[in-house]
This record gives sequence, structure tokens and C-alpha cells, in this order.
Amino acid sequence: MQIKDIMTTNVVTVSITDSVEQCAKLLQENNISGLPVLDDSGRVTGIVTEGDLIRRASRIKAPGYLEILGGLIYLGSPKKFVEELQRAMSLEAGQLMSKDVVFVKPDDSLEQAATLMVDKGINRLPVIDDEEKLVGIVSRRDIMTRLYSK
Repeated sequence: MQIKDIMTTNVVTVSITDSVEQCAKLLQENNISGLPVLDDSGRVTGIVTEGDLIRRASRIKAPGYLEILGGLIYLGSPKKFVEELQRAMSLEAGQLMSKDVVFVKPDDSLEQAATLMVDKGINRLPVIDDEEKLVGIVSRRDIMTRLYSK
């Protein structure tokens, strides 16, 4: 079984400049948990998920530090704190999105997709063609439905 046999081809997407509120509205209206973010050429540059939106609303923890001889030694990563702060203050999809996107191709197998989802801890995989343009999306539910349908 190949991805092209089970993928959703009518994918709800957003652009980099769409507002965070628009992303939340699309997720709710379409009863989905993630939106691919496309650039002007139709390539996937990231994904906005329910988790991204919830993290945006959560309290950000500043890294702990020690003060020694007038200097600060951070116990956590100040860089990670700054990144979380920027995402929390984001107004557009391009600022909020997760940028490390894992893809599959239409001819990849169902097993390849399932393995990627489990190994990477992700819920959906954008499906791209040879020009890296979005042609579909496959979710855990798509795979589960195919594996366990009567």
C-alpha cells in the first residue's frame, strides 16, 4: 500500500503571512490538528499545529541562573528561551510554525509513513512531489483507518 492510496489531496493550508487567529479558525472549522504553511511557490515551509497554538498561550519559563562575582551563569538555554518568547509573541503563521517538517512522497509505503510518525512523534506528514510541492497529507488517523478497517 502506498501513501497516494490513502492521502488526503484536498489539504487545508495557510501562507506564511496568515494570522495566528486565521490558523486557529481553520483548525477548528475543519476539525483538523495541523496546517501546512506554504510559501509563494507552493512549497511547504512549516506546519502550524494545535500544539503550537497551545504553547503560544502557555507560560514561558525563563532559564535559571547563578550569579557569581557579578556575572550570570545560565543553567538552561537562553537561546531556547528567546525562541519560545518569539513564538509566544508571534502574529503570523511563519513566526509560529514548526520549521522542522518531515515529508513523504506519494510512492512511499504505508509502513514507511507509520515508522516516521512513530520515530519522530508526529501526527501528520505532508506529501510532496519531486518539485517539493504539496500534493497531499497523511495523518495517523488515515493510516489507522486503513490498517484496521473492516
